[in-house]
Amino acid sequence: MGTTDAPRGPEIWIRGPVAVPEPEPGPHAPLATARRFSWLATHGGAGASTLAAVYGGQDCGRDWPAPGDPPSVLLVARTHAAGLGSVLRALEVFRRGEAPHGLDLDAVVLVADAPGRLPRPLAERIRLVESVIDVYRVPWVPDWRLGDLGGSPPRETEALARLTGRGR
Repeated sequence: MGTTDAPRGPEIWIRGPVAVPEPEPGPHAPLATARRFSWLATHGGAGASTLAAVYGGQDCGRDWPAPGDPPSVLLVARTHAAGLGSVLRALEVFRRGEAPHGLDLDAVVLVADAPGRLPRPLAERIRLVESVIDVYRVPWVPDWRLGDLGGSPPRETEALARLTGRGR
């Protein structure tokens, strides 16, 4: 600690890539080790179920991950005002150390609430979130709206696909 002994919250404010251990080389080693995540919706309709179906991992809905679920958490929200407000409140829970013990907040995943460009006030709120944690953006996907979750994830989500082990 520094010069004070004040308790500190979780270190979610340190930005950077998430280190994934490399598999041991050998004839039977897997090609890649996919990291598992718990998708945690910060509000109803955020898209956590769809993202878990497409990218793998545990869909926790709006509940904290259970003891057997992956402790690595991806917060999910829509890009509308209510969704961005809910993700900011969830980030504050982690910052204050009020999330259940043993959970690691890895990133925020923002799912487009409509096709097209975001209004400036919403884009500014997203920049605020991006200033404290890694953010992955998921575009509007008409097929997902119709329930068609097959096929490859959208090209714009390649970084998220790599993070979850669903990359090309």
